[in-house]
Amino acid sequence: MAKEKQSKNRENEQVVVSLKAKALAFLKEVGIVLGAFLLLNNFVVASFLVPTGSMENEVLTGDLLFVNKFIYGGTSPRNIPFTNVRLPWFRVPAIRDVERGDVIVFEFPGYREEVNPEEFQFYLKRCVGLPGDTIQVIDRVLYVNGSPAPLPRNLKFSDLARVPDGVPDERVFPPGSEWNEDNYGPLVVPYRGMKILLQNTTYRKWETFIKREGHQIWRVADRVFVDGTPVNEYTVEHDYLFGMGDHRDNSLDSRYWGFIPKENLVGSPLLVYWSWDTNIPLYDIFGRVGSIRWNRVGTVIR
Repeated sequence: MAKEKQSKNRENEQVVVSLKAKALAFLKEVGIVLGAFLLLNNFVVASFLVPTGSMENEVLTGDLLFVNKFIYGGTSPRNIPFTNVRLPWFRVPAIRDVERGDVIVFEFPGYREEVNPEEFQFYLKRCVGLPGDTIQVIDRVLYVNGSPAPLPRNLKFSDLARVPDGVPDERVFPPGSEWNEDNYGPLVVPYRGMKILLQNTTYRKWETFIKREGHQIWRVADRVFVDGTPVNEYTVEHDYLFGMGDHRDNSLDSRYWGFIPKENLVGSPLLVYWSWDTNIPLYDIFGRVGSIRWNRVGTVIR
């Protein structure tokens, strides 16, 4: 009897060891898969859902895109997933630099007078201006450095009425300008080392910009102070981009909220891998399925 009990105990121990080994092997496989997914998602290719129609008809609301992240240099996670909690992050070397005309995905820098955005979110626009470029819109025609910019293949205007020059839109960037979406600028896209004149007439224009670069700025009487030092000019510390939507009169873009820090670049969309009407609620499964745009699947974004 004693030998039988010992034999059963050994068998039970072997079963427990075997289960532990299988559990550890399973967890190891899950860890490898999860690690590979995180590496691919952060440094190579990620998925992006288009929430608005600002890039129609190049990109439609409800398009799901594969975004090439390694082209501009993929980054480690910028925040804890599903939260707005920021993390220290780094970028790997880029394949190439961003170019005018690229469709870009980037971390939204915040609305016109927000130092930090209320919510962490990604935006999709077309890069029309590089650091140092002069941007101007004259009667809806975009000029870069004095020359008309190439027209996107799906450039769109839905409003036939044009806003005349000299009719200011109080929403546009920078604050206090006399511009509107159809007649805008000229405005130089800031670059690292650029000198900005600071005086009473330009203080409001650059206040949020300088705060976003990590400095305190205030005005006392006719003097402007940066980090407690009276100054007449400010030296820009980073490079910036200017983005616009292809649906020009239905796009809240750099004309309204300002420059895109180059470091906010995430990637460039490759193609549409799925597309349907996201305005239809998920519980209406038949409506959602019926709205699938099969002709969009595989569309290359340019």
